[in-house]
Amino acid sequence: MGYIKIGIDDTDSPDGMCTTYLGALLCESLEDEGFKITEKILARLNPNAPFKTRGNAAVCIVAEEKSGEDMKNAFNIACSLVERFSEFDCEKTNPGVVVCSLTSDEDLNNSVPDELFRFYKKALCDFCTIKEAEELLEKYGFLYKGWKNKRGLIGALAAVSAEFDDFTYEILAYRNQFSKGIRTVKKDTIFLAEEKTYPHTWDSVDFENNVVVCVPHTPDPVLFGIRGETPDWVRKARSYIISEEPEREIVYKTNQGTDAHLIDSDISDILDGRSYKLKGFVSNMPVTGEGGHVSFKLTENSGGRSDGDESGKSVRCMAYEPTKGFRDIVRALRPGDSVMVCGSYKNESINLEKIYVESLSDDIIKKPPVCPECKKRMTSAGKDKGYKCRVCNKKSDIPEIIIAGRKIAPGWYEVPPVARRHLSMPLVRKAVHDVCKIQDSKIKSGNM
Repeated sequence: MGYIKIGIDDTDSPDGMCTTYLGALLCESLEDEGFKITEKILARLNPNAPFKTRGNAAVCIVAEEKSGEDMKNAFNIACSLVERFSEFDCEKTNPGVVVCSLTSDEDLNNSVPDELFRFYKKALCDFCTIKEAEELLEKYGFLYKGWKNKRGLIGALAAVSAEFDDFTYEILAYRNQFSKGIRTVKKDTIFLAEEKTYPHTWDSVDFENNVVVCVPHTPDPVLFGIRGETPDWVRKARSYIISEEPEREIVYKTNQGTDAHLIDSDISDILDGRSYKLKGFVSNMPVTGEGGHVSFKLTENSGGRSDGDESGKSVRCMAYEPTKGFRDIVRALRPGDSVMVCGSYKNESINLEKIYVESLSDDIIKKPPVCPECKKRMTSAGKDKGYKCRVCNKKSDIPEIIIAGRKIAPGWYEVPPVARRHLSMPLVRKAVHDVCKIQDSKIKSGNM
């Protein structure tokens, strides 16, 4: 017995449809034809891809292969669904289907050739071309079909080539794909679901901003989606939610909430459209600009300049208005703070997703000194001229130095759920994830 992987991408548009919905339809169609589904995978790819519609998701459905005709049959079923349901009228919609077969002695969790796995990682963290995808598809003899400019072949190949070092799950409930009106989901039941299952599920709601996060506002078939650590936890959370009757539901294994898109890098090496973890020092006071966006410069070393000089490469970091209270954390940073920032590099800025404050500098405030003669506070005598007492004219070049208390402490800070990207790992999950990594390390070293 072998396995078949069916990858699909780029079937939706800003006006409707959803590739994950087509994945659910594919599962039902395959089962109707006697296939046994063994895995349902949702692979999020580079969130900065310019041609994505919403979350840049591709799907891979894995089924048992029992006969030599199964691969071709699965391919025909997938192509038929794509042709029936894709949003072909949209210029951005360019679907792709990829089908490959695994022999029975291959491990599903370790079955992808290194070359294909590297393609998945590139689609996740960088950019791939249609030509690259087609060359690999020909080399490995996969069944494939692309429509229009065939861009969907990139995501479809990445989906069948994906292997997750870390993974989560999401249960998705769908309405009919032609429904465009307001979704009927009882808000209080979603808050209840989060209360009952957090931290094993997350980002269904944003408690601080009193916002439901898991119900989209776009004209697609998704009714709501719950993310969590296991299929059991997302199903438990779903059991509390009262809504209109879903047309269908599915649980996907996914790379969401894993930080898989982040690349460890130096500031001098970053490229537009990629997502990074960067270490450095805050080199200026944060500035609140038009629209409430907050920015500061991150410099590679504490002695470097913030003007792009080789002695201190720098990059602007941005906390945009939708990140709400997270901007107050950014405003509380001071020059000299040692930090690590996480986020996408676009338009010469890091769009912040998380920030780790490693250490804090002293927040030094300089004030005019108090006159030793008349005990009145001096005033400025002019630029670079020190201070002068208006009462007795005594002068001084030395200001009063005050070390102010800091409003933040070392540690991790993140944007609220309402502003979180699909791939970004919530801190509640990161805490558990880091503990598991420490335990695994101890087990491997024999210290546990």
